[in-house]
Amino acid sequence: MSTYSLVDPELLPLLTRFPAEDMSEETLIQARQQFVGIAAAQCAQSEHDTLVTKHEIHVTGCDGNTIRAVVYAPVGGRARKPLLLHCHGGGYMVGLPEMSELRNREYSHKYDIVVISVDYRLAPETPFPGGIEDCYAVLRHAVSHAGQFGIDPECVGVCGESAGGGLSASLALLVRDRQEMSLAFQMLFCPMLDDRTATTSDPSPMTGEFIWTRASNRFGWSCLLPHAPGGNATSPYAAAARARSLAGLAPAFMAIGALDLFVEETTSYAMRLIQAGVPVELHVYPGAMHAFEILGESRISCLANDIAGNALGRFTDRRGVAAG
Repeated sequence: MSTYSLVDPELLPLLTRFPAEDMSEETLIQARQQFVGIAAAQCAQSEHDTLVTKHEIHVTGCDGNTIRAVVYAPVGGRARKPLLLHCHGGGYMVGLPEMSELRNREYSHKYDIVVISVDYRLAPETPFPGGIEDCYAVLRHAVSHAGQFGIDPECVGVCGESAGGGLSASLALLVRDRQEMSLAFQMLFCPMLDDRTATTSDPSPMTGEFIWTRASNRFGWSCLLPHAPGGNATSPYAAAARARSLAGLAPAFMAIGALDLFVEETTSYAMRLIQAGVPVELHVYPGAMHAFEILGESRISCLANDIAGNALGRFTDRRGVAAG
């Protein structure tokens, strides 16, 4: 059955702009080129922005590899700013930091924070744990050089959408378990959390028809994992939903569309966080599919982005980061 009749009418243009096409080895190169185009368009729109500075850093990873990351910092403001480490989306297989150029600049300026977006290595060329270790290495570098970046190491959060949301959730687990630093918050947008969604024998008929399909999900997890998805060997640092305990994690903001393939794993993860004593703010948007928040012309997308920004403002203000 089709869920087309359930889609918020203002989101229908998104289905034309990003028609569902199952990801595969044959379409991977084309998809990567498409996201490079999206990133270039975002950068072109922001080229005259003088309110936020932008530069690249290069960090050495655990494999001796070089990791590129993009740093956005507001002009003026607090001397010690909160840090938001951003992990971009793309099913673990495609994408780059500049896809979120406009939003990262907005966050940096509006909430007086430093945003660092990681250009982590992609699967299948680099399977797990390459991507998560890249994100961890950049986060550790930023925290250990807090003075250089003008950040408050006591107010650090992670943020991501789709696969980036999954990376952020796994990164929160990794930070908790390695105990080299700490997080103050995590923001997970339509997060890709559970490889078992790719292999379920009883899928919900109400999710996964648009944008990110079940076939794409199977391909994404198959590229990332060194084994078949759905088995018992999956690490929680690859799929956060596999973690046995969620106790001691940073407070979480989570947002998802009701038609998104990830809605069940997201709401389940939120409930587990709540049961573990982790403060959680969860929003499920009716009539919304995967990545709906990028259609800024729709009222529901504007609402979702405003609510997320409000949460970010509360996260970064609650510690009373000193000015001057």
